[in-house]
Amino acid sequence: CRDARLTRRFGSTFIIHEHIPYNSAMNKKQVTLEFDELAYDELSAAERELVEMAREATFRSYAPYSQFRVGAAIELSNGERVPGSNQENVAYPSGTCAERSACFYAHARYPDAKFERIAIAARGTDGEFTPTPTAPCGACRQALLEYEQLAGHDVPVLLAAADKVYRLPSVRSTLPLAFVEF
Repeated sequence: CRDARLTRRFGSTFIIHEHIPYNSAMNKKQVTLEFDELAYDELSAAERELVEMAREATFRSYAPYSQFRVGAAIELSNGERVPGSNQENVAYPSGTCAERSACFYAHARYPDAKFERIAIAARGTDGEFTPTPTAPCGACRQALLEYEQLAGHDVPVLLAAADKVYRLPSVRSTLPLAFVEF
């Protein structure tokens, strides 16, 4: 059986509970993710600037096939901010997501700088910013986690929608059973 619930607790803090029992004799584990849901004006000035850069990057997306435009922006320890956008290709696996576009360019351009924060925004097929935040795909989570490990500290993630932003404490929080654990 598979049961997932989103529970609202402590005002704007959300906790996701996922319970997946397969055999009652097995040890049951639970994955919990706490994050804040914020209005845009509740963000710090630096967070708002990064979210705006991610939103602007959606307009540089090349998405003729999906019409789903994603932008990302990464703030680095040297003060630089690097945007990225999804770039599709008719040979589907040859494209790249906004998050990997930004993180690979950021590290190639500034190899000694550490990642400090990332913001992600998306516009749906209607051209409008999505009503709910869009999370990175699994491949992007794994790639971003590599750079969080290089930074040596948690890298907060801002997932921006049209009227709200989810602030996650780290990239690691988006990928609880990451490849680095094995």
